[in-house]
Amino acid sequence: MSSVDLYNNIYGDFASEAEAAVRRETYGEDIGQSSWMTAAAWLEYADRVQARPGKRVLEMGSGSGGPAVYLASKRGCHVTGVDINEHGIANARRLAEARGVADLTTFVHANANERLPFDDGAFDAILSNDAICHFASREGVLREWHRLIKPGGRMLFTDAMIVSGVVSNEELATRSSIGFYLFLPPGENERQIEAAGFKLLAADDVTGEAAVMAGRWHDARAAQRDALVSREGEANFEGLQRFLACVRTVSEERRISRYAYLAERL
Repeated sequence: MSSVDLYNNIYGDFASEAEAAVRRETYGEDIGQSSWMTAAAWLEYADRVQARPGKRVLEMGSGSGGPAVYLASKRGCHVTGVDINEHGIANARRLAEARGVADLTTFVHANANERLPFDDGAFDAILSNDAICHFASREGVLREWHRLIKPGGRMLFTDAMIVSGVVSNEELATRSSIGFYLFLPPGENERQIEAAGFKLLAADDVTGEAAVMAGRWHDARAAQRDALVSREGEANFEGLQRFLACVRTVSEERRISRYAYLAERL
């Protein structure tokens, strides 16, 4: 299975009418997301980690910066976004300036698998949406998050790679065609969360969101086919369409599931 490029295309062409139209049709409210999450779900996640004015929130895998900028504007907390994609970081900084929250946001280009350039207990909370599956050192990453959160602070991450049924090798290859992924069995995230020093508060099945968003994203891209093909090429366009169709199928059939994990630092 050939790899396809999702993130460089959508971050590098973030402001184009075609990409904006795809986000509107996929999510309803466009906050610059590129995942299986609506704006309402993002604010719900933020409220669960008690993000509010005066709090410092770290977003791991901040992507385009849109969700971090939206969170800062809606909840008044300071959000630090970390991402390995330079296009995403550059776009995030432009968005923060344009939307008047540059004073409430910081964006850092860094590798989540390594020690991050922040002091112990620098943050009140950590959020990470559909990004942890890309981090090679899961337990090491969680221990680093434990270092960065103040005692009693909360973290919440979603993981859409829980193998909960029979999946073929072709489906695994298609589902992971846009980059590096870790697939986990049920219960493994819970184990690693507690091993890293957190108390698990909730593990909620949010697979339905992935099924719905993948279907909408696929159809929205199909409606913008000509503009997208001119930007990313036909082979990449078709590869991303196969990827999204696969996500919809395995999510609808609950063979690869998505969960939201909420935990507190002990």
